[in-house]
Amino acid sequence: MAVPFLDLTLQYRHLKTELDEAVARVVASQRFILGPEVEALEAEVADYLGVAHAVGVASGTDALLLVLKALEPEPGDEVILPAFTFFATAGAAWNAGFRPVFCDVEEDTFNVSAETLRAAWTERTRAVIPVHLYGQTAPMTEIRRLARERGAFVLEDAAQAMGARQRTGRGDDEDWAMAGNLGDAGAFSFFPTKNLGGFGDGGMVTTADQALAEKVAKLRVHGGKQMYHHEMVGTNSRLDALQAAVLRAKLPHLDHWARARRTNAALYDELLADLPEVRTPATPPGHYHVYNQYTLRVERRDELRDHLGEKGIGTGLYYPLGLHLQACFAELGGREGDLPVTERLSREVLSLPVFPELTQDQVREVAGALREFYRS
Repeated sequence: MAVPFLDLTLQYRHLKTELDEAVARVVASQRFILGPEVEALEAEVADYLGVAHAVGVASGTDALLLVLKALEPEPGDEVILPAFTFFATAGAAWNAGFRPVFCDVEEDTFNVSAETLRAAWTERTRAVIPVHLYGQTAPMTEIRRLARERGAFVLEDAAQAMGARQRTGRGDDEDWAMAGNLGDAGAFSFFPTKNLGGFGDGGMVTTADQALAEKVAKLRVHGGKQMYHHEMVGTNSRLDALQAAVLRAKLPHLDHWARARRTNAALYDELLADLPEVRTPATPPGHYHVYNQYTLRVERRDELRDHLGEKGIGTGLYYPLGLHLQACFAELGGREGDLPVTERLSREVLSLPVFPELTQDQVREVAGALREFYRS
């Protein structure tokens, strides 16, 4: 049985009427840039996350970039971020005028911790970007405490983590807080493969800081609130109304999809538990993982991937090379051996299909193919 890594056509078929009506509504209005659809999405996302402000932008990359530009970095200012993540995190820091400083991650969760951030801290550290990788939040209580002690801004890269959450330690009925509401600001991506994905690019900035939200809202339209009057040098990073309408149709289904992803992940955990060559993803207590990716650490990764591919089973490789070793950042001086966990993970990780519409039979097929590989 062939199993695709991701099949978005199944989601579309299920929501076809709602999505087609949403698109038709925008086409009939002929209001394609910002406007009421974007404003409504911003309000709905803010309410879903429990955050005061949400600002729609053109992509997840721009969500990171505009927050960092709003901090107005001075030459030499540094931002610490994990080397084990997608390039956009570092690219946004660089393009905003920061010097990226790469830190290692914890090998069980794939995320940064206060300890890995502390190891990379310098007197020039102005901000930190914990990435909630694969759909699981980094340990934000400890990270925020460290950042507060040292006067640094905390920007959550929540591109893969819409709907993820963690306990705050308050012990009351509102003990859970959502990704995007755990730092000073959050950055989300609505790329089609994300848990909440549009029909193209899109992103959002979330924050409790009204002044920051207003600044980002200006930066997304060339730096001014009033047309042809520019208070700062911004850019064109407006969220399309078509994308907002699509996302509004999908948002009410997000929690259901997360539960389906978690069910698939739990079945993988069960079926692969006795394979010593395979390490299934770890979820610490008090974290709600939404599995944008279900990522294993495996022996003989490339051979296994070839084996699965021959059987028609799709896989993903996130990520094959740490950012500290990327050619474009050579001037930062990163060398092989600097970040051993990142480098080890880059050789071992493999992501399996986990999308919500995946059937239990398909999960068993994938797990069976892994078992066959290691037992042959």
